[in-house]
Amino acid sequence: MQIQPTEKIWKNGKMIDWKDATVHVLTHGLHYGTGVFEGIRCYSTAKGPAIFRLREHMRRLELSANSINMKLPFGLEELCDAARETVKANRLTSCYIRPIAFYGVSGIGVNPLGYPVEVFMAAFSLGAYLGDEGIKNGIRVHTSSWHRLSGESVPATAKVCGDYLNSALAVMEAKLNGFDETIMLNDLHMVAEGSGENIFVVKDGVLITPPLSAGILPGITRDSIIRVASDAGYRVLEQNVARSELYLADELFFTGTAAEVTPIREVDRRPVGAGVPGPVTKDLQAKFLKIVAGENKKYRNWLEPLT
Repeated sequence: MQIQPTEKIWKNGKMIDWKDATVHVLTHGLHYGTGVFEGIRCYSTAKGPAIFRLREHMRRLELSANSINMKLPFGLEELCDAARETVKANRLTSCYIRPIAFYGVSGIGVNPLGYPVEVFMAAFSLGAYLGDEGIKNGIRVHTSSWHRLSGESVPATAKVCGDYLNSALAVMEAKLNGFDETIMLNDLHMVAEGSGENIFVVKDGVLITPPLSAGILPGITRDSIIRVASDAGYRVLEQNVARSELYLADELFFTGTAAEVTPIREVDRRPVGAGVPGPVTKDLQAKFLKIVAGENKKYRNWLEPLT
């Protein structure tokens, strides 16, 4: 997905020009993937721009950093302030925010302990990650031949830069085979997640989503949908899902900061249900879009205003 450059990027506490947001070729994070990142959306509301679950995202950034023995040089409130300031500096009313922290330049070798930590934050416009057509009518996915990384090999429940080679391989395979996205299984051959999304199965009106023990990222949009669905009276189960259960599902959908709530209409060339977004998916998608637009007072505390 192409992005349009904005004016300013936050780097280590200061605003710099977009074109100056560069790193040295010997940056440790570039060579070895030793970095962590977040994806956050800011939405336009009647009361002005508001960032969705900002503190939860920045807290996850802190936890991801801790998982790779990285000490962030900025605290939670400083990171939240930086996000707000980056959006304001670029005069954006709705956007995607990308914080990233990584080990910088010191020596050469795999061990980054003692290396400086660089922190950047960018903000730019982003539409529907999987396309407007996908949001409306659903997407086509396949089951990847690449398995989701094991939590016994890497901190799979953290947003670590190097882990996303796994996702890149899986989504490239999907695209080359004519699909919009992918579903990865874990080492136990159970459903894990998409290349950058969590997944929900709907069967007989019940929502089922893989548990954290399946090696998934603890998605903030996933958590939001679990809470919204439960509040709306749906039964929600966190349990392992076999690949074959995908073919028996009434509905399937992805959730994620970029993907929001995206229906899946086909998996492995098999239609999901009637081959169109189902009623539960459409209901939860509509509820989510109202929440992020500031139209549901019950979840107003999920929206962080810029001022």
